[in-house]
Amino acid sequence: MLEHTPVTKSPITMTVDLDERAYDIHIGPNLLARAKELIPLDLSRHAVFILADKNVAAHLATLRGALDGYAKSISVLEIEGGEPAKSWRVLEEVVGWLLRGGVDRKSVFIALGGGVIGDLGGFAASIAMRGIPYIQIPTTLLAQVDSSVGGKTGINTDEGKNLVGSFYQPRVVLCDAAVLETLPEREMKAGYAEIVKYGLINDPAFFEWLEANGKKVLARDPAALAYAVQTSCAAKAAIVAQDEREGDVRALLNLGHTFAHALEAAAGYDGRVLHGEAVSIGMVLAHRLCVKMGLCSGQDAGRIEAHLKASGLKTEVRDIQPALSQDAGAIADLMKHDKKSVSGTLSFILSRGIGRAFISSDVSMDDVITVIKEST
Repeated sequence: MLEHTPVTKSPITMTVDLDERAYDIHIGPNLLARAKELIPLDLSRHAVFILADKNVAAHLATLRGALDGYAKSISVLEIEGGEPAKSWRVLEEVVGWLLRGGVDRKSVFIALGGGVIGDLGGFAASIAMRGIPYIQIPTTLLAQVDSSVGGKTGINTDEGKNLVGSFYQPRVVLCDAAVLETLPEREMKAGYAEIVKYGLINDPAFFEWLEANGKKVLARDPAALAYAVQTSCAAKAAIVAQDEREGDVRALLNLGHTFAHALEAAAGYDGRVLHGEAVSIGMVLAHRLCVKMGLCSGQDAGRIEAHLKASGLKTEVRDIQPALSQDAGAIADLMKHDKKSVSGTLSFILSRGIGRAFISSDVSMDDVITVIKEST
């Protein structure tokens, strides 16, 4: 079992080891102001394109201040960063902006914002000119610990979440702790759900540490928050290095997500349930399913639910308000569009207890529907 003791060194750098596609993740305070030295590209010779969430204007100003006078040119497109932005329409807008701006294969694309901006921007970068270098600067806790790391990019469609996209690795990720100081409380909690996920996958000692220190993380205690982000990024980087394109072990990172994506789709991506909130509900439902299947103890499932609830997260489908119009069967049907479905068979991330997640296709949809129904 790993020991979990926060380190005092800050900032820190860790590497996602993908051979020629390897890149660094920098974690620490005030990294935006140091962007010039941390970006491993010669911006003085190439155009820079920044896609930014309209809600991070102050952070955009800091980034521009760091790059003005150094980058050959800087173009900025600000958009609304909610889930509706992950669409064909907005993707076309972003790619059109790049092409009209004279993008070439040496241009540098920067995604500044939460997970939506990172997913959308990374996908645009992967297809413009058949791929241009891009940089992830996540400004939400969820994006820092999850979506900005690993190279998954994409958009949502009417058929489901993230069904169109690409695996396309960034050149560097800058996780600036300072940007989290202004993050709304609801988004902090949503990001925390993804942190909890790493303990539940394969690190029970980290989950135990979160039970003792989660309130400090959510209160943005510098040492606790930095340690939670570092541990989460290291956990994801290690899994991605083993399985970049989700052929096997990387699917474990989707713990709770099969339920979560169906709930988001049922809500029409309208903001009633944030991704991290849906993941929180999904992890609770996944462990209840495991109890029903005789895989996991009710004590472990209850412990997980209690921690998420104590952290201020949603744990039941009924917590989504206004209530979803679909019944349990209709929500379960939405799971059939999940990317992990192969030849009509849906894979689930199951668990034999805290820190003992595994992948299985041997799941009764009747049990799934029952678990959802009991939560509505």
